[in-house]
Amino acid sequence: MQTRLVEYFLALHREGHFARAAATCHVSQPSLSAGIASLEEQLGKRLIRRDRKFIGLTAEGEAILPWARQLVATAEAMEQAADLARGPLRGEMRLGCIPAAMPVVGSLAQALLRRHRGLHLSVQALSSRQIERALAAFELDAGITYLDFEPPAHALTVPLYAERSMLISAAAGVAIPEPLGWEDLASLPLCLLHQGMQNRRILDARLAERGLALQPRVTADSYVALLGLVQHGGLCSIIPDSHANLLDGVSWVRTRMLPVLTDRVRVGVIVADNAPLGRMAQAVLTTAKELELPPAFHRPYMFYLDLQIRHILCSRDLCRAVRAQARIYGMKTSVLLQIIKVTGCQARYGPGAMLVFERR
Repeated sequence: MQTRLVEYFLALHREGHFARAAATCHVSQPSLSAGIASLEEQLGKRLIRRDRKFIGLTAEGEAILPWARQLVATAEAMEQAADLARGPLRGEMRLGCIPAAMPVVGSLAQALLRRHRGLHLSVQALSSRQIERALAAFELDAGITYLDFEPPAHALTVPLYAERSMLISAAAGVAIPEPLGWEDLASLPLCLLHQGMQNRRILDARLAERGLALQPRVTADSYVALLGLVQHGGLCSIIPDSHANLLDGVSWVRTRMLPVLTDRVRVGVIVADNAPLGRMAQAVLTTAKELELPPAFHRPYMFYLDLQIRHILCSRDLCRAVRAQARIYGMKTSVLLQIIKVTGCQARYGPGAMLVFERR
């Protein structure tokens, strides 16, 4: 059985149209139709329901669909492994990213393309659930998503940063209370992501733990839509602080950091936990582990650890030395140095991956 014939079958299922499927496979429509007919003959089963045009898959076609995807993905991984001796990766890497993490894609893409100059990166904005499904169906090589809330199943992960929320409003718009707490948001006209987005579900769940709930006047499915509603609609919104750098120098917007709800809103890279691991997945994981993000992405780490360490150091019972378990994995040396500077402590690694902080 030729893998190419299976690719024709998958393309037709994906496009739902013979001509479009042929175009994506760079063959003529008669060649694609003949290839699928050959596959059906080899299997002894009818896979496609057709009547001058594509109608859908038969029950047999639906049954082999996950196996077809796995077969093509395995063949591609085998080709990549065979090319290993030639050096850097070549070809297309398919990356899915939740909208909340889009600001980090540039840093990851730059690191990947610098290391693998023959690589083409295809980035799709997807929900966390779509990313998980696409990885399972071999339609993505990697994803960037939340790691702790509704954690992805059967995945290998590398944390990149921890997320914190900020309020945005128009500079000439609604008056914002000072100081600002989560309880104050009930009096503000809000626009938020709809509840199909994981960022919104995390926000609602964390507020519910404190007996709070938000009632937005408008919901949307993108941060661009929220920004438009804030700029021209007289509304306020809550977005991840990872977007703060994108708003630097924008005169019409005001940003205010909100109190930390939890230290466990980590965002990171995920790949499907397949054996053997494909070379594309290996490349993303390796690059993510070594990635140094801009300092703005490390503020939540610093904020949480700074508060924890200051609280413990002020305790009369533990005034000389403390041990604080690093709750956030994958901490970079540069982040640790910033924490030491902020807290005024000296730190070293101790047994069991513990961080030991002491007064200077």
